Amino acid sequence: MTLAAPFAATPVEPRMDASTHRTVLDYHQRTKHHLDRYAAGPGTLDWDAQPEPFRHWTGAQTLALPRTLPDLGATWNALPDTRPAAPLDAASLSTLLRLSVGITAWKEYGGARWALRANPSSGNLHPTETYVIAAGVKGIPDGLHHYQSHSHGLEQRAWNDEPPAPGLWLGFSSIHWREAWKYGERAFRYCQLDLGHALAAVSYAASLLGWRAQLLNPDSLEVARRLGLDRDADFAGVEAEEPEVIVALDTSAPLPATWDHFAGKPSLLDPHPLYQWPVIEEVATVTRGTPPTPNPSFRRMPESSLIKLDPGVRRDDDLPATQVILKRRSAQAFDGQSILPHAEFRRILSCLLPGHSPVWDMWPHTPRVHPVLLVHRVEGVVPGLYALPRSDGAEAALREACRAEFVWDAADPELPLFQLIQAAAAKTARTLSCHQDIASHSAVTFMLVAEFDAPIAENPAAYRHLHWEAGMLGHVITLEAEAAGWRGTGIGCFFDDADHDVLGLTDSRFQVLYHFAVGMPVDDPRLLTLPAYDE
Repeated sequence: MTLAAPFAATPVEPRMDASTHRTVLDYHQRTKHHLDRYAAGPGTLDWDAQPEPFRHWTGAQTLALPRTLPDLGATWNALPDTRPAAPLDAASLSTLLRLSVGITAWKEYGGARWALRANPSSGNLHPTETYVIAAGVKGIPDGLHHYQSHSHGLEQRAWNDEPPAPGLWLGFSSIHWREAWKYGERAFRYCQLDLGHALAAVSYAASLLGWRAQLLNPDSLEVARRLGLDRDADFAGVEAEEPEVIVALDTSAPLPATWDHFAGKPSLLDPHPLYQWPVIEEVATVTRGTPPTPNPSFRRMPESSLIKLDPGVRRDDDLPATQVILKRRSAQAFDGQSILPHAEFRRILSCLLPGHSPVWDMWPHTPRVHPVLLVHRVEGVVPGLYALPRSDGAEAALREACRAEFVWDAADPELPLFQLIQAAAAKTARTLSCHQDIASHSAVTFMLVAEFDAPIAENPAAYRHLHWEAGMLGHVITLEAEAAGWRGTGIGCFFDDADHDVLGLTDSRFQVLYHFAVGMPVDDPRLLTLPAYDE
């Protein structure tokens, strides 16, 4: 630990050698929580000194986006569906941002006020920054813009003398200090999980607009150049932003290669940082690279295998999809009694399979993250431990790596769901999830288990991608739970190797990256809910 400001210069290109894989594994190992100790974190926490949750660019021209949301006419239960493409204009872009990375409500209690957003975040700290690259978008000046979610506006960062080919793109970066301020060395993991949530949120919003959201494959240094994050003078004395990824929105046009003009200076988020965690920059450096390329043999599940809800299930099939997204919250507590209907349980699981959510159109890759479920209270499902392998080869690999005594009995006639063992798992879920009641009071708690060693040995950038995939799965779970009148919550704090002991994992072929719980929420009536924006 060093006592220094959390600033960094231009991202450094990783040196790929035999030590790179080891660096990633060492980081993952040292940032595990253990039953007798937690990963290295700050020795003190002053909530009055929390870093500013919104970055703005002083001196940049600001464009206010429309705040009225149109009626998109899509119901949640109809997703995924094929819709005509919305026009490429400011109103459509505004809708996309509101439904993916915008504020959905404000909460107040005891003089404190904080924002909720469409994309959940560990500790509601929101390290993910969003950029817009627009060309030929009606009502939006051509160029690079920073999205300011607090005001729901665009701050123009860069532009060219000559107009580029028409197109629309979103770029993402992470400010590690926002998470490290609270979580210390483990923060890099949370930043990557949060990015997965943001990407999934964009895929849902784009689908509602009839747009195709596609991950592009420039490497991290190229992303930094396209988003203006490699300009050392701009970031002098303020927190750096780590380049992540760029998403094309319904366009095949090439990205603008360079920018002729820049404007603006990023705001300082924390004037008095107490700590810096050098290991975060180390793992960020060695995991830079390109997103995974689509697998030509990627096999979508047929649409007919999506679990449709029985007519008798108590769910409003006319629930607008926008309403599901805007009312989504991360649960703070569950009642510990309600029983999740079997049909809703199967629907959630079915949407985690390739092709059954707009998310998997953005992520056309062979799945490498697989849910293991601690079932507590699900109608017609015996409490115990279950697995949902999401690819053809995952079942055999998990069987080989996990405990020999697991029975692997088929538990569903249509889904690849297997019962591993019957057991009352609530106390186990609570203990594994850093002794948090929310994991035992849920109806079901997920452990998201990643194929780990082989992907990272092949490409260290896979460390990021595995966390993205886990975050995407969590986002699907939380929105499906919300649509059913239930609620989900991510649990980033868990005892890693205690998880592995329960599963019988003795090496790094598989590692648990995320916990997620679904239950009937208990809301705090003391909290006042206020609108996201003045319409």
